[in-house]
Amino acid sequence: MKRTVNAPNGTLKCGAMMLIALQVFAGLPQSAYAQTAVPETKTPIKHVIIIIGENRTFDHVYATYKPKAGQTVSNLLSKGIVNANGKPGPNYSLSAQFSAVDSTTADNGKFSNSPQEKSIYSTLPPSLAGGPKTTSATSAPFTTLKVAELADTGLAPAYNKYLVTGATGITGGQVDTRIADATSLREGVYQLTGPKMPYDAYTNSPVHRFFQMWQQTDCNVDYATQDNPSGCLNDLFPWVETTIGTGGNGAAQPKNFNDTTTEEGSTSMAFYNVAQGDAPYFKQLADDYTISDNFHQSVMGGTGANHIMFGFGDSIFYTNGKGAAAVPPKNEVENPNPQPGTNNWWDQDGYSGGSYVNCADISQPGVPAVTNYLQSLSRPVKANCAAGSYYLVNNYNPGYNGDGTLASQYSPFTIPPTSQKSIGDDLVAHNVPFKYFGENWDLYVTDPTESNSFDEYCNICNPFQYQTQFMGTQAARQTYIADTSELYEDIDTGNLPAVSIVKPSGFNDGHPASSKLDLFEGFTKKIIDGVKANPALWADTAIFVTWDEGGGYYDSGYIQPVDFFGDGTRIPLIVVSKYSTGGIVSHEYGDHVSLMKYIEKNWGLPTITGRSRDNLPNPIQKANNPYVPTNSPAIGDLTDDFHFSSK
Repeated sequence: MKRTVNAPNGTLKCGAMMLIALQVFAGLPQSAYAQTAVPETKTPIKHVIIIIGENRTFDHVYATYKPKAGQTVSNLLSKGIVNANGKPGPNYSLSAQFSAVDSTTADNGKFSNSPQEKSIYSTLPPSLAGGPKTTSATSAPFTTLKVAELADTGLAPAYNKYLVTGATGITGGQVDTRIADATSLREGVYQLTGPKMPYDAYTNSPVHRFFQMWQQTDCNVDYATQDNPSGCLNDLFPWVETTIGTGGNGAAQPKNFNDTTTEEGSTSMAFYNVAQGDAPYFKQLADDYTISDNFHQSVMGGTGANHIMFGFGDSIFYTNGKGAAAVPPKNEVENPNPQPGTNNWWDQDGYSGGSYVNCADISQPGVPAVTNYLQSLSRPVKANCAAGSYYLVNNYNPGYNGDGTLASQYSPFTIPPTSQKSIGDDLVAHNVPFKYFGENWDLYVTDPTESNSFDEYCNICNPFQYQTQFMGTQAARQTYIADTSELYEDIDTGNLPAVSIVKPSGFNDGHPASSKLDLFEGFTKKIIDGVKANPALWADTAIFVTWDEGGGYYDSGYIQPVDFFGDGTRIPLIVVSKYSTGGIVSHEYGDHVSLMKYIEKNWGLPTITGRSRDNLPNPIQKANNPYVPTNSPAIGDLTDDFHFSSK
């Protein structure tokens, strides 16, 4: 599934250094772009590679992971929710899910992030299929390996074979008969794989949009405890999937609406079982290096908003194209209030509908529920929303195409170009070489509508593609954005930039339905193997492997509210380096912006802006509850994931 947001059908398609720095930042004060010598790092790490996959929570991948002796982990197995064989454990009820009511006669007729009329499911909605039904010459999985290897050069060789396997054999949205008991599932989590469902299989994708995730996580101060002070129960995942799904773009609810209409069912409750052989490479990395079981997606919702927060440490807002806040078209503003006569079918939401929120205005739809919740906490949390700003909380195209032309010429669902500051600006200003490597970038530059079936570049994943500073001149684009083919050359030759941000294509990113987790394993392995094969590079490189968001899958971990936008569910973080060996499990609380904090600390950079999340303190966490910061909101800088003194 490509991720370019196209016109109204709502289809998502996943659509010399100093001289260049002067060109990019010519409109800024001299102090903002003055170049100095490359700063010394505070640690032996001289190169950072950040690899970002798609749409998996921590429990979804590491549900049954057992760490090495002396380490502890928080997952479905350790909590007794499931046993190592994937069957329900003694505390299975902790994952129980509920149906609810949010209608014009409930919750004052307004959107509720925590509906009160709840009933436990005796049987979950059915598990439904998604992904390619059969092999096709123009979509994954490919008809032949020869075609696949022409289209995709981003995998470790042993993984190429998975490009032609895993088709479902089932029409999308129908009951997934590969899953045991697909129509009679118990009230909580279930193992995805089994006799008829191999690990190498395409599967369905749960909803993962902004207000939907606020509902799914069901955060309410009335549920708060000492161990869970945010009061997030994570107990409305299938209900949200089946009542609103990805949204209706303002249309009326379909006739004869039922729990299969959105074609999701209870997809969100599925998990892989590493104890039985699933995700073998990611398990090996966890065994050999350091992982975090307290790392989170930074925004409730999906791909675009989380990549933006990763790059900017903030959300970006709709402008008049000249940097000033403006009001977007009415149909592009979120309105998650339920339509009359429905249960949770919203007035305006969807890929060609609402995606902006004026969260500083308490009268705006959906805003009171989230803002009032944040203020009700024992440690009240500020929304951090500027007056008059309509923030992008779901997926719209960035302002620019790959060739620097305006993306709005192809789709109205495009946020105007922004000059808002990102981590890229600070890296350039302090002469720290960096580059964003997006797979298929070279093809995308000549194919802005992504009509070529081999073009699976993700435009909404590149935070710098939203910025005039990096997209406004050809010289800047050529300096700071490249295809992954250049990444592999830089690894081989040892010419890697200090900071490399890497995004796989839609074939390899592991996104459910359009990709598979084993393909993202293959993409990751190629990079790690390449770095390790270059001893000089391996000696001073840290590779962070993470995901953009949880994809709407259930997770049992603690969620810390840090502002209006998030955080959201846990996602995996794997830290691969000669300084992060030993099978360590870190419990330090972090989110995507923690990666920016690490870069800033290692190279001595300032925070991005006065309001960006990298200004938050490092968390203080007590031994008797190592997952909850007592100084909330707080996020870590990941430096504790390394042990330099012993190397």
